[in-house]
Amino acid sequence: MLTWRAPDISRMESVRIQLSGKRIKAHGRIVAAATATNPAFGAHYDLQTDESGATKRFGLTVTLAERERQLAISRDEENMWLVTDHRGERRAGYNGALDVDLAFSPFFNALAIRRIGIHERADSISLPMVYVNVPEMTVDAATVSYAGEGRLDAIKLRSPIAETTVTVDADGFIVDYPGLAERI
Repeated sequence: MLTWRAPDISRMESVRIQLSGKRIKAHGRIVAAATATNPAFGAHYDLQTDESGATKRFGLTVTLAERERQLAISRDEENMWLVTDHRGERRAGYNGALDVDLAFSPFFNALAIRRIGIHERADSISLPMVYVNVPEMTVDAATVSYAGEGRLDAIKLRSPIAETTVTVDADGFIVDYPGLAERI
């Protein structure tokens, strides 16, 4: 179990993670109070990766005061993604993405970090992502960049919503994501 809290607003994420090599199975929840830019929401997710650490399936339920919506994303053998939500189904390549990134979640940054081994080699790489915004539940193609900072526990991260240096533990999970969350 890993839990993070936002430093300046009422938001937390907690996730139960099962590891088998690079394979990850995770069940988590994000709970957020209303802010000037977002309504209060709760998000529950399930994630499964394959043996290489690439995302295979991702399910998300977002609850707002006025509604609850669900989203399902899965990647097939051709690396095409099937997205199913309240608007129906669509299939897309998302620029060859192998990972999903969820807004407001420090956990999802660990997927690419662990799959590539950035926390073990301090490499630099830009990766396509299936980027999911919450609470809106929009799904977009995005690019996230990771760069070693000379220490294995510090990784410079550039995403659609931030440019910062995160710290990670020996397993590649986020310890501190300045401005987003810190692990407790």
